[in-house]
Amino acid sequence: MKQKIYFVSDFHLGAHARLSSAERERQLVRWLDQVAVDAAAIYIVGDLFEFWFEYKTVVPKGYTRLFGKLASLRDAGLPIFIFTGNHDLWMFGYFEQEFGIPVYYKPIQVELLGKSFFIGHGDGLGPGDKGFKIMKKVFTSRLAQWLFRWLHPDAGIGLANYFSKQSRAATPEAERSWMGEDREWLLQYAHRKLDQGVSPDFFVFGHRHLPIDWLLKNGHSRYINLGEWLQYNSYAVFDGTTIELRFFENTGTIITNWNGIQTD
Repeated sequence: MKQKIYFVSDFHLGAHARLSSAERERQLVRWLDQVAVDAAAIYIVGDLFEFWFEYKTVVPKGYTRLFGKLASLRDAGLPIFIFTGNHDLWMFGYFEQEFGIPVYYKPIQVELLGKSFFIGHGDGLGPGDKGFKIMKKVFTSRLAQWLFRWLHPDAGIGLANYFSKQSRAATPEAERSWMGEDREWLLQYAHRKLDQGVSPDFFVFGHRHLPIDWLLKNGHSRYINLGEWLQYNSYAVFDGTTIELRFFENTGTIITNWNGIQTD
């Protein structure tokens, strides 16, 4: 019986990093083949693409290996769920219509194998980053989407990829590594949700690009950040009891504040 839930995020297909985008896509397909053996469901938690925009009759070129694998897994009955991230928030129905894959645009709280999960990409959550929050409101406005749709796809996608690279290059060096418990905004967001009475067993986010497993202040809930596939190739697996961060065809270090022994 298939009793494992897999979580993964931040592939940024279309961008080159430690490996080319094409090589990373092949890695993703190999990973999907591996986890499909015992997966009860797979959650792709945002930024699957470096940029994605669905025109009315056009989708971005490429990713045929990934799309073929997603189609075959869904046809075989494996539940797959996708969250939009800040790089691929312009999804308008293609994944639902072509693959039968639900797409979530905001965080959700759900029960999986008897445990409660709060799942979302993580962009725009927590304190600070006001500039991005304003920009996201612009990007998600119907007017901005309508105007962008009038650009030829070659021009629109080329322009978007250029600004995406500029944005990545402008990220302060201090934000590319662990900033400490008091400055990690998604960790602060999780603690704020606890204060509001939202206390799932696991908060699962992407966006931060660091593999993190952090026991929260209530001594029970854990903040899991899935890391990314530009450098780490990290993901999480839940077996019905606990969740574990792992690495695929790579090794890495998990940022954590506990030893896996938990008391209530």
